This record gives sequence, structure tokens and C-alpha cells, in this order.
Amino acid sequence: MVRRRAAIYGGTFDPVHNGHLEVARRVRELFELDEVIFVPACVPPHKRGAGISSAFHRYAMLALATQDDERFRISTIELDEPNRPYAVDTVSRLQDKLGSSHRLFFLIGADSWAEIETWREWQRLLKICDLIVVTRPGYSLTERVAVEVIDVRTKSRKEIAAVLDDDKTPRVYFTDGARVDISATALRALARSNDREALQKALPRTVANYIAKYELYRN
Repeated sequence: MVRRRAAIYGGTFDPVHNGHLEVARRVRELFELDEVIFVPACVPPHKRGAGISSAFHRYAMLALATQDDERFRISTIELDEPNRPYAVDTVSRLQDKLGSSHRLFFLIGADSWAEIETWREWQRLLKICDLIVVTRPGYSLTERVAVEVIDVRTKSRKEIAAVLDDDKTPRVYFTDGARVDISATALRALARSNDREALQKALPRTVANYIAKYELYRN
């Protein structure tokens, strides 16, 4: 049986921007994913007390940003259970929910990969799903842990497809899918200064309009 491929894309998404969407689209194409599941975090363990926007607004902005792409989904699995915010729990619960018909990938950035050994039950995480580590072109990545790592940054889509066909053992894949350098912190600063023109260049127009309408990030 050919399993459906789904990538879990977690994050604060405060706000979701064009960089997030480009990474999702590029990874979807390269790994021939059937869907990308955006998982907005309730309060990530490393950002507690950082003044994150409400789950309601972050979910609404994600819904607006992804509404025109049928392969983009949003899961509220972490918002519904804020006491279980860790990646290993999220992947395990989504696998239980989707069943054996799905092969799960977990999408992270190069900065997260550099800290993977500090994650809760990171060894189990690497055993229950494939990891896609996304970095910028020219960024140096290292094989930090004893797990099979496949660098697909220089491979064609045909070569990647051949590697993916062997799905018996979870692996870690390196890819340079991030081509838009956008900082959520900088975007919040633009919103505080009410620079709508700059925001509309970096965000989906629907998200920029939502931020303006509800005056997000002003305080």
C-alpha cells in the first residue's frame, strides 16, 4: 500500500508570512507531499512569557493564508491540549489520528536542528517520523546525531523521489527550501508603526488586512 505523505509544520506563526508559505510549497513539491499540516503552538516551551498573540488570532491568520491551497491544512491539536506542547507528543497523536495510511514528516529549521538534542524525547521523535530540516542556500548543516541523514540540497526531484520510495526506516533530510528571509519580529515592528505597504509585501494580503483591521501588534 502506498502511504499518503504529510508534513507537520509547527510554529508560533505570529504572524504567518510569505516565508512560511514558500517553505511549505517548496517542501511539498520536492517531497511530493499530499498535504502540509500547519500546527500553531499554544505556548511553545521556549517562548513562555514572550507575549505571543492569542491562539484565536494566530489561527485566523493561518486560515486566511492557506484558504486557497487545498493541500494546506491546519490542526488545532496543540491549541486543544496546551499541556502537551512537545513535538514528540504532537507527532505521536497525529500519527494515531491519521493511522498507518500516512507517512509523517516533521518540518523544522536549521536552528532547531542545531538544538535537537535538547528536545524532549528527541530520540523517540527520530524513530517515529522522518525529519525535514530546512535551511537557506549556502548554510552549513552538521550531522549531529547517530541517525541516517540524506542531503537532498543538490539532488533533482527524480533523485529525491527514488530515495523516498524506501520508507522502511525514518530518516533526516536536509533541504534548502528557505529562500525568503523574513523575520516575524520585524513584521510585528512594521505593524506597530502601521506600515501597511511594507506588510503587504511580506504577508498574504488577507493577513495584512486582518492585522490592520484588528490593530494587532500595536501594543
